[in-house]
Amino acid sequence: MLWITLAQMRWRQVTTQERPWKMKRCSSRNTSRGRKGSSETGLKLGTVPQEALRRTLFPLGELTKDFVKKIAAENRLHHVLQKKESMGICFIGKRNFENFILEYLQPRPGRFISIEDNKVLGTHKGWFLYTLGQRANIGGLREPWYVVDKDGAKGDVLVAPRTDHPALYRDLLRTGRVHWIAEEPPAALVRDKMMECHFRFRHQMALVPCVLTLNQDGTVWVTAVKAVRALAPGQFAVFYKGDECLGSGKILRLGPSAYTLQKGQRTSSVAKEGPSDSPGLGPAP
Repeated sequence: MLWITLAQMRWRQVTTQERPWKMKRCSSRNTSRGRKGSSETGLKLGTVPQEALRRTLFPLGELTKDFVKKIAAENRLHHVLQKKESMGICFIGKRNFENFILEYLQPRPGRFISIEDNKVLGTHKGWFLYTLGQRANIGGLREPWYVVDKDGAKGDVLVAPRTDHPALYRDLLRTGRVHWIAEEPPAALVRDKMMECHFRFRHQMALVPCVLTLNQDGTVWVTAVKAVRALAPGQFAVFYKGDECLGSGKILRLGPSAYTLQKGQRTSSVAKEGPSDSPGLGPAP
């Protein structure tokens, strides 16, 4: 709302010839991901239906956030410039997230369990209070531990030491049925069933190169070129081709973590070496 107010204020101050930006109407089927510094635009537009986009105006379509702040400065809205960026859930405000959620959901106590040795490290009030990748505040432990998986049936939250632990990294996910802004999947994806593009699932994160594999039911497998930290079911993967936002899909399933794959490789290696290590047996052929 603030950005819209500032744009309207500036709009009234200048004539059509003096306007430094265009009032953009989205009449095309697709839309761009916006200027640098406005990655939230694609995350939101990725779920907007085409019928709505055809009737949508983007008064800030050619502006960066820095330019909008300049407008605020010109109009002496210094309280706007001093306001910190919102990084949390805006409607919660300064309230504690855990306390807010527990106003609506009953506590479901469970355990924090180490992903490395299955050791119980502590307890919590509900697995639904945590998301993958966040720090788990475990009483009595000085070193930080991070949430890498959750077991809703048992109520366990699996954690790992270090913010860069391989259990936090995955390179494969499956979405629900994708909402394509153009109403249809890209022609190249329909033709080849696979397509290179980019995606992101979090505000301000860098675009990640990936390969999409189209399924018959309209869902897609997303294979990232490089493992990504803290993918989580329930988030939306938004897809881009160049500057064009193609659409988005809700993340439903995740592939194995880098830690799981490493464990599998070690187990496989031990199994292969087993016969040669056994008494009385020579090297395997």
